[in-house]
Amino acid sequence: MPLNNKLQLTRDEMRELGYRVIEQLTEHFEQLPDKRVTQIGSRAELETRLREPLPESGIAAKAVLAQLRRDVWTHISHTNHPRFFAFIPAPSNFISVLAETLTAGYDPFAGTWVGASGAAQVELVTIDWLRQLCGLPETAGGHFVSGGSMANLTALAVARHIRLNDRTEDAVVYYSDQTHSCVDRALWLLGFRPEQIRRLEPDDEYRLDLARLREAVNQDRAAGRRPFCVVANAGTTNTGAIDPLDELADYCAQENLWLHLDGAYGAAAVLCERGRRLLAGLERADSLALDPHKWLFQPYETGVVLLRDGSLLRRSFHVLPEYMHDTNRALEEVNFCEQGVQLTRSFRALKVWLSFKVFGVASFRAAVEHGFEMADLAERTLSESGCWQVTSPATLGMVSFRYVWPGASEAELNEFNQRLAAAGIADGFAFASSTVLRGRFVLRMCPINPRTTDADIRASIARLEWLAKELREGQAE
Repeated sequence: MPLNNKLQLTRDEMRELGYRVIEQLTEHFEQLPDKRVTQIGSRAELETRLREPLPESGIAAKAVLAQLRRDVWTHISHTNHPRFFAFIPAPSNFISVLAETLTAGYDPFAGTWVGASGAAQVELVTIDWLRQLCGLPETAGGHFVSGGSMANLTALAVARHIRLNDRTEDAVVYYSDQTHSCVDRALWLLGFRPEQIRRLEPDDEYRLDLARLREAVNQDRAAGRRPFCVVANAGTTNTGAIDPLDELADYCAQENLWLHLDGAYGAAAVLCERGRRLLAGLERADSLALDPHKWLFQPYETGVVLLRDGSLLRRSFHVLPEYMHDTNRALEEVNFCEQGVQLTRSFRALKVWLSFKVFGVASFRAAVEHGFEMADLAERTLSESGCWQVTSPATLGMVSFRYVWPGASEAELNEFNQRLAAAGIADGFAFASSTVLRGRFVLRMCPINPRTTDADIRASIARLEWLAKELREGQAE
């Protein structure tokens, strides 16, 4: 390929390659249900396929697209597959995929109003839509970040600044041992030592135990420490458990504790009536993390942090170096770089805004309700079989279970279900990930993809059952 020192394509070349990309994506969405859910390449195989010297001269772009299709896209787990039930699926939609393409193409600098005022206004509108859906007051505000981990980090940084003036010594944070590991990481980054963190044993439903919380806070105060924050879960990754949000809000108000909600997975369920009932009290949080790439069906790199008092973001993060004075203009202009860690940031709000505009929130509400229905169906199907034990019921679109048989010890069941989980991944028909609940190794399904069907649920459980019988027969030989 000839030297191209302007890094440009002709109009015809751009159109041809654009059509090739769109055609490849369209085919991917259409054929996804027929693909393996997981396809894991070995490091040795992928080294052979993809290791090469840095190319000095370019080659035809269509040849590179063909290499991607052959060697890269064939070695991924399809987290938007209708039978991907592992971890938390990311069942994106095609409108949001197009939004990502537009964002990359126009490449707006979304950190300042001067850089992209139109994009900033879209983000303000989208944040306000999410605020309304979550029931937060008009004083609330927030912004888009990379995902739930950064949303939790940002919210806890605000809590530290506002409540502790960034002095972390002797301050204590409380949450259940079902809380996502990103909260541990965020607190470590914010300067909290392990002895300042109380990971409390949950109640029988895997929720933060209010009695244990009271006891821990009282003990810390008596010892001269400073209880300052409670992190509650609006849908844990293990079981979908929802902490007692209303009761925790009452307690935190009484004890002057900051209440942060990790709703990265479950907060979006507030869209439908069933979710609103389960999440009563969500609207009382001081801060909230949510992750639209999960139950709002967006591509990755879409997280949101919401603050009950939106002005606290700027109070916590505002810095004005000399090279940014041109951005310090009218008060009504919003510079999102002053509300979080990132200065350079992309236009993440577009995918949520565009898909809400095109599909309407009623479609998203129905899609969330469908996730509840699929989890209910999974629990019923498992319960009707004599070989599965449901270890936590269908809660917030998630159910956990394990394969059992009469006379088996806990050790035998743990070892067997661990092998069954590995066999399911290798099989590739469906992907139900695993976890450990009170010492028991279990499988879990999170069937929230709106394209998942009743047949997908029943066929996936039947496939796992067949794999289990194959393993048992092999064990007996």
